[in-house]
Amino acid sequence: MSEGMRIGVGQFSELTDEMLVYIQQLGARDFLMNTPKLPGEQEWAYEDLRALRERAEGAGLRLMALENVPVHFYDKVMLGLPGRDEQIQHMANTIRNMGRAGIPILGYHWMPSRVWRTPEPATLRGGARATRFNLAEHDPNQLTHGRVYTAEEMWDNYVYYLERILPVAEEAGVTLALHPDDPPVPMLGGVARIFHSFEGFKRAMDTFDSPNHGLDFCIGCWSEMGGMETVLQGIRYFGPRGKIVYVHFRDVQGTATCFNECFLGEGNLDTLAVMMALKEAGFTGFIIDDHVPQMINDTPWGHRGRAFATGYLTALIEVVQKLPLAQH
Repeated sequence: MSEGMRIGVGQFSELTDEMLVYIQQLGARDFLMNTPKLPGEQEWAYEDLRALRERAEGAGLRLMALENVPVHFYDKVMLGLPGRDEQIQHMANTIRNMGRAGIPILGYHWMPSRVWRTPEPATLRGGARATRFNLAEHDPNQLTHGRVYTAEEMWDNYVYYLERILPVAEEAGVTLALHPDDPPVPMLGGVARIFHSFEGFKRAMDTFDSPNHGLDFCIGCWSEMGGMETVLQGIRYFGPRGKIVYVHFRDVQGTATCFNECFLGEGNLDTLAVMMALKEAGFTGFIIDDHVPQMINDTPWGHRGRAFATGYLTALIEVVQKLPLAQH
């Protein structure tokens, strides 16, 4: 029986006693860890993964997902370089170990150049600071990986990987959740970005259609792609098909080539309408905040900004759960 749409906590890499208490105080039960700091230069061991899950359970919480392995775990895979088959084997071991340890979701991306932002953050209300991106301020001739990698190459490398890793995930009982390119532009640093549009995600989900493959639906990235209309398009298409595994809920001002992060409620989106769309699409997973503005006297991780965002999202969820579904 489904638990329904609910709040979660994420985007941290160390499971400290303080973090466990903080999650409890926020009123969440579920959490994910982003690139957890674990031993292993090529893969993660079962014992270390089990220890994380057991610590969560000891606090009455659930470790629902690990989002991202270190890029060097599979950079050769993404770029189609010699050594990729060895990396795929290590990734298979990590996924099997996750399944055995009882961690059900692995979030992943296809960005060897990682997330890009432009130096000097934007200033928001009260002097809060938030990341920004402006394509015009970046060198169009920069090559982060020595040469140009075309969209065709990046897709071929993706297919090579998923053909080999998805069956492992299915066998292990682990769901793979694909994150969008951020920023969602066609190319950065000479490396094509193939998950920057609705069409890219549809192609991935159609090509690898499995109950163990879906989307880490990052509303901020979808907002960067084209604002409210694009966000609703993605939710209404992928949600009813059961392809939204979990949600990052953030917003931005502007779109892909020039935008900045912002407080929830001050960006491109009608946040209540977006949350209602998730409900209407049948989404029953967990929702976490994502990048948050840096508030006064905040920590590097953003305890204050995240408390604001989590409270905002908790209220939105509570409201939409009490509203009737629209009649069509």
